[in-house]
Amino acid sequence: MRFLHTMVRVNNLEESLDFYIQKMGLIETRRIDHEQGRFTLVFLAADGDKERAVNERAPELELTYNWDSEDYDGGRNFGHLAYKVDDIYEYCQSLMNNGVAINRPPRDGRMAFVRSPDNISIEILQEGDALPVQEPWKSMENVGEW
Repeated sequence: MRFLHTMVRVNNLEESLDFYIQKMGLIETRRIDHEQGRFTLVFLAADGDKERAVNERAPELELTYNWDSEDYDGGRNFGHLAYKVDDIYEYCQSLMNNGVAINRPPRDGRMAFVRSPDNISIEILQEGDALPVQEPWKSMENVGEW
């Protein structure tokens, strides 16, 4: 397993980029605009991690900007921690065997979410391509919030 990124939702993308890039000195490594989902993701890395971040080897800060305004209360501006694993099905089964609820099962063979005891959302991603879709994951419903 390796740590990928921490996601933070922002209300004003330009103001946040000014803070993180101009004032803190982080570097934008990539940007993804999701027209259908109406949001933009901007990934930032520390100057010393830029090369490693571009090759997905260093942790990044993910800024998520939802195009439709939203007030983030109750800590909703902090999104999740993200980790990649070699086999998402095996990893999620191990979590379940140890009493961890899979809030968003890996129905697509690529992504799952769980919550820590402190209610921190944790995204689990499949290393490389998504695994073939299979049961029991394919039919599992979401549980609670993720």
